[in-house]
Amino acid sequence: MFTPEAISRLVREIRLEHGLPESPFRIDEVRYDPEGGKLFIIAHDRTDKSVVIGNSLVIGKLRERLGVRQVTVYSNLDLETKRRKLDEAEKLLPKELEFLTPIVEAERRFPPREWPEVTGNLKTLVFLSFSAKPLLGFAKALKLPYGAIGLRHTYPRLEYEAVEGDLRELFFPNEDKLVRIARERGAKLVLADFPFPLGEKDGVYLLNPFRLLHIGFFELKYLFGFEFPTMVDKEALLEFVAKLTYDGLMESTDGAKVVWRYWRRRR
Repeated sequence: MFTPEAISRLVREIRLEHGLPESPFRIDEVRYDPEGGKLFIIAHDRTDKSVVIGNSLVIGKLRERLGVRQVTVYSNLDLETKRRKLDEAEKLLPKELEFLTPIVEAERRFPPREWPEVTGNLKTLVFLSFSAKPLLGFAKALKLPYGAIGLRHTYPRLEYEAVEGDLRELFFPNEDKLVRIARERGAKLVLADFPFPLGEKDGVYLLNPFRLLHIGFFELKYLFGFEFPTMVDKEALLEFVAKLTYDGLMESTDGAKVVWRYWRRRR
């Protein structure tokens, strides 16, 4: 239905119509998920990817003209980096977390994303850090027995038990505090926006599933939906966004939008 040649012609037409430079680019592969109405364009390298995206204008017009629900562009390097991260992730998994292996294997075949039915068997504590809604979605998708906690007044539309803490913890969760709460509740696994994929402390596993699976901010919005916290520590936000961008988990344009969302408010 969709071919690299046909999509390339359409990208050139859109760029020309909107006065964008006639930059050379190469599309190596196109994959379509008819069930989700999602088109995945795999560009040769990141420069080609930038030309195809065209400051979001080009992919927006592509989506309209092709009548698909979503258009996403990756470079070969993006996907190779993801595969390397997944190889590392699989080596990290202890026996108690082997239920994640089918998800890791499914992510190797991405795109499109087709997760098998998985049932987790560890009592879990979900801390509603920045990726609150995706973390809850992940716990539900894996049928983990979980309880959710979060900082007071940060996510009024989500259900969780409020705990006291510093707003910086939205971006850099307090590991010791979460381990203590988990142990008090008999939980063996904590899900949060940790700055690492997987760790262990005092018999409790600390997991950032999206770092483990190398799933970026843009994908999370479509996979689980997203709820922004009502308040943040702005310096921690900047540090967090810079780290995500550096690690290839957030596009710089998305990072700028997230920062501006809070910076435009009155200090």
